[in-house]
Amino acid sequence: MIKPYLYIEKSKGKGRGVFTKEKIPAGTRIETSPVLVLSNDDTEIVDKTKLHNYIFLWGVRETRSCVALGFCSIYNHDYTPNCEYEMDFDEETMSIITRREIKKGEELFINYNGEVTDSSPVWFDLKKKQVEK
Repeated sequence: MIKPYLYIEKSKGKGRGVFTKEKIPAGTRIETSPVLVLSNDDTEIVDKTKLHNYIFLWGVRETRSCVALGFCSIYNHDYTPNCEYEMDFDEETMSIITRREIKKGEELFINYNGEVTDSSPVWFDLKKKQVEK
C-alpha cells in the first residue's frame, strides 16, 4: 500500500526523493511495502555493489539486510526526519509513518540510522569526512 498522493521526483543534491501532492496529518501510515530479506552472505555481496546504498539492516540482531520494495528505498536521509520507518520481521514488510504534519509539495525523509533521534554519522557522511581530511 502506497498512498496515491506520493510521487518520486529529483531532490536537489540528493538524487531522487519521495514527495507529496497533498497535506498529510502527523501519524499517518503512508506506505507499507514488502521487503526481500537477504542472508548474511548475500548482504556481504550486495555491500560491494551500488545496491549497498538502498538496503536496510534486518532482524532483531541486524545480521541480515533487506531490499525494501515500493518507495521505501527512495526516501532520503535526514537527522531530523519528518517520517519514521517501522519493520515487521514476521510479515516481512516495512512501513513509513509521518512524524508531523507534512505540507503539500514537501519531501519526505527518514533517518537511515533507524532511530529517529540517532544523529550518528551515516556511511556517506563518514566517507565525506574521510575525503575532507
